[in-house]
Amino acid sequence: MSIGENIRNSQVWKSVFRHPMPLDRRNRIVVMLTNFFLHLHPVSVKKQGIALSYTWCMGGVTFFLFLIETLTGVLLMFYYRPTLEWAFKDIQDLRDVVSLGVFRELHRWGAHAMVITTWLHMYRVFLTGSYKPPREFNWVVGVILLLLTLLLSFTGYLLPWDQLAIWAITVGSNMARATPFLGHEGPGQQILHVGGLDMITNASDARFALLGARFVGEETLNRFYVLHCVAIPLAASLLLAIHFWRVRKDGGISGPL
Repeated sequence: MSIGENIRNSQVWKSVFRHPMPLDRRNRIVVMLTNFFLHLHPVSVKKQGIALSYTWCMGGVTFFLFLIETLTGVLLMFYYRPTLEWAFKDIQDLRDVVSLGVFRELHRWGAHAMVITTWLHMYRVFLTGSYKPPREFNWVVGVILLLLTLLLSFTGYLLPWDQLAIWAITVGSNMARATPFLGHEGPGQQILHVGGLDMITNASDARFALLGARFVGEETLNRFYVLHCVAIPLAASLLLAIHFWRVRKDGGISGPL
């Protein structure tokens, strides 16, 4: 008996892999259904589902970029410190001094590319009518993932803590002041009164909740860091799993119109 057969017949191997070698269709199906990573993928796909001229592979490229962003982001967290004293210096050191600091550039350019591929993926889905029943729920999940991608880009923009980042976030967050009912300059704010007092002010509106203060400062940097590194990636990971699962349950990639 060969070494390979001994390993496959061992109790350790059988405790991990509960299926035989995928040498025929039945066992290939068993492998797909019993594998933790592969069970989200359908056993078989339609021909147009793997045609690059039809899908542009933008969904797969976007997911690949998300994995790159996650991996490089974790490595950057070992070095970057989100404080007014160290944030800018750490970014400069990552560029000029730290070994493998190129991961910061890979993270930055990967983020730009992810925004572009997400838009292209949504554009392809719209053109092929993949937002129609029974895929309307997955379309909504995709729209939320697009918003999370933009939020990841927005929150990450502040972390270098240079003049461009500070003023860009200042201008961007000012738009939150005009949020309907939630911004102190937005429509509907005038009707939110209790006992003659305004419920929505510049110290309790959407902009204040986003910045953690009236102006961009250390509270904002800390808040954006937590959102960028923990809250938004966790929400995106959960929705990605639902997104893949629904693609399978809704019959795979939709056919041509």
